Amino acid sequence: MRFGDFLKATVLLSAASATLLAALTVIGISGQLDQTPAIVCAVWWVLATLIGTVMGARTEATAQIARLLAMARTEHMLPDLHPARTILNRLWPLLISTVGAGVLSVFLPQVGGIAAGFAIIWALAWRRQEAAVAAIEERDGARFYIDKTSPLGAMKLVRTPGFGGDYLRV
Repeated sequence: MRFGDFLKATVLLSAASATLLAALTVIGISGQLDQTPAIVCAVWWVLATLIGTVMGARTEATAQIARLLAMARTEHMLPDLHPARTILNRLWPLLISTVGAGVLSVFLPQVGGIAAGFAIIWALAWRRQEAAVAAIEERDGARFYIDKTSPLGAMKLVRTPGFGGDYLRV
């Protein structure tokens, strides 16, 4: 799977997680007489939006992504492409936290509300990284793919030859 596509999928899945958890929180809180949890969650979501927006304001790649791109090993052939396996392999913490917070929000809606705020931050903080990676690929005339690694191990990338120029944008 291309690294830029993975980053895009990460942002979309984080936003979907935030939406699901926020919906579960609103449903759970709507049945309560006390409005304090609803106010606290709403304030937290606004604060999370501000934090994520500030963190994601940069147009260049983060230091971690730049280091990951610099450490990519070069190959002349494409690696095996398994997008679903790659996403599950790398984003399993998001899946577990979403399911866990979703289940807990049935009993304690505030848990889902707090987890939704963190998913908002994550989605907004990473929203421009795909474009930064695409710019590096364009500049270097290369493509970066996620290498097969253990779900608990660090992510590794493979650098393959690519073509520069705007005509390759998909």
